[in-house]
Amino acid sequence: METLFYLLAILQVVGGLYLIFQAVQWLAYVRRRMNTDPGFFAPRVALLCPCKGMEPGLEANLVALTEQDHQNFEIFFVLASEADPAASYVKRVATNSRPKAHVLFAGAPEGSSEKINNLRVAIEQLPAEFDVLVFADSDGRPAKNWLHRLVAPLKDERIAATTTMRWFMPNNNSLATALLAAWNAPVVTMLTEKGPNFCWGGGTALRRTVFEQAAVLDFWQNALSDDFAMTTALQRTGKPILFVPECLTLSFVACDFAELMEFTNRQVLITRVYAQKIWLTAAISHAVYCATLLLGVSLTLADLSAGRPILHLATLTLLPLLLSAIRGALRLVGVTEALPNWRKQISAQSWIYVLLNLLVPFLYLVNFAHSLISRKIRWRGIRYELLAQDQTRIVS
Repeated sequence: METLFYLLAILQVVGGLYLIFQAVQWLAYVRRRMNTDPGFFAPRVALLCPCKGMEPGLEANLVALTEQDHQNFEIFFVLASEADPAASYVKRVATNSRPKAHVLFAGAPEGSSEKINNLRVAIEQLPAEFDVLVFADSDGRPAKNWLHRLVAPLKDERIAATTTMRWFMPNNNSLATALLAAWNAPVVTMLTEKGPNFCWGGGTALRRTVFEQAAVLDFWQNALSDDFAMTTALQRTGKPILFVPECLTLSFVACDFAELMEFTNRQVLITRVYAQKIWLTAAISHAVYCATLLLGVSLTLADLSAGRPILHLATLTLLPLLLSAIRGALRLVGVTEALPNWRKQISAQSWIYVLLNLLVPFLYLVNFAHSLISRKIRWRGIRYELLAQDQTRIVS
């Protein structure tokens, strides 16, 4: 068993060092982007935000969309029904919005997720005058320069789309909420300068011509994941998806353990259905990390109880943890530089993103196991069954 542990530990150390190198590159890219002048590109933008139900800070999130410093945009808030609890808040925000804001009702979905149905209905009604489509989520609170920074790189027609990512900020002190924030944090560094990036539905911009040429609406037909389906469509164009870390979006969260498992299980199952290579790579890497740690702890305790030296085992057990903590710290530095107005608050919760992050792979293992035995999820009160990328069944 010790030989197996040595092999796993060495793999973890080598892999950890490589991931630190990638984290340093990611941080350098964040700093370069933060010092990039976005220019004066100001096309006519349709900002689309699907809404459903109540969530922490909903009205403040929607107001943040109306306060963007882009000069030429209109907002389209889309709900399935006027009976939605969020409808009154959305209408109030739209009424008081400085840019023109519309409130649309899309009706109940059939064969796709409610979010996709909302977006499809809104886009089908858009006047031809809009040159760029921007997608936002109602649980995000973007900075005032978010829209301009997200749209500006599209002046380069070689880019298929720009995208960013959320950063969860705990709204309470519960362990479940902290675990959710720690669980989500590594996703931020999956998006890189030159990597095969994917679109995030809460912050993606693309030219309307690209949207139509890529036939995104066709890929959304019978799909559940708006962002993964859009990514698949855009990959066919051969153009890159540009990650813009200066547009990182805060999302204030609060959950209990049932909600934590619902969210994390859903995200991993969606990844398994829509991005199997990412799912498999992540499953193997998390399994090896957890196996190495558990095996190292058990061997160290066994030698300790037998009175044998444990320094070598303890060192090899703790070294992958140290490397993971360093990666978390580098990620945290980049996020605080991308979100300077929230640096103090994010830094005050650094233990979540650096220390608690060390245990997150065990939560991921539970999510991976769940995705192997179930194809059903619950999302915003609706149960779906994911039969395939283009087959979604509404259960209830």
